[in-house]
Amino acid sequence: MAAISTDDIKKLRELSGAGMMDCKKALAETEGDIEQAAEALRKKGLAKASKRMDRETAVGRVVSYIHGEGSIGVLVQLNCETDFVARNEDFEALGRDIAMQIAAQNPLAIRPEELDQELIEKESAIHREQLEKEGKPADVIEKILPGKLKKYYSEVCLLEQPFVKEPKTTIGDLIKEHISRFGENISVARFARYQVG
Repeated sequence: MAAISTDDIKKLRELSGAGMMDCKKALAETEGDIEQAAEALRKKGLAKASKRMDRETAVGRVVSYIHGEGSIGVLVQLNCETDFVARNEDFEALGRDIAMQIAAQNPLAIRPEELDQELIEKESAIHREQLEKEGKPADVIEKILPGKLKKYYSEVCLLEQPFVKEPKTTIGDLIKEHISRFGENISVARFARYQVG
């Protein structure tokens, strides 16, 4: 078994944001390999994050973002569990990233459940009509529609959208990573997007 130095623990802590004991344990499990230990901590953190997502988020902050020469402005209310996290620079940076995402992608809602049901039905009808014109049988259409709606949600629902800075990650996944890092639940409560013209 490789000896684990305090420098390695410090490096892993800076890399992962995890606690000292968690870092030491992860390094012991991976025989001192910092990259493997960081990946192991990330996986454990994401699993814990899923459990934390039901906890109440009554504290937070409002973050703003002004794009370009002031033609687009966004306000985001990002909530968490404690004022300690709300005052954290990384929490504010997450809020700015989310506000920038809203400025760039102009989502209609935070999550699919918040979309107007009429809008969803209209989108389903459009896809159904297109598939019928292609000659698809009714049973096949019913199997294809959920995928088409999922793609639609990824375009108009904030949490489903690919993050503009890292398209392989959704905004929902970005928030989960921060839940894992901070050890408490984080949620987007609401947002407002303003555009000139």
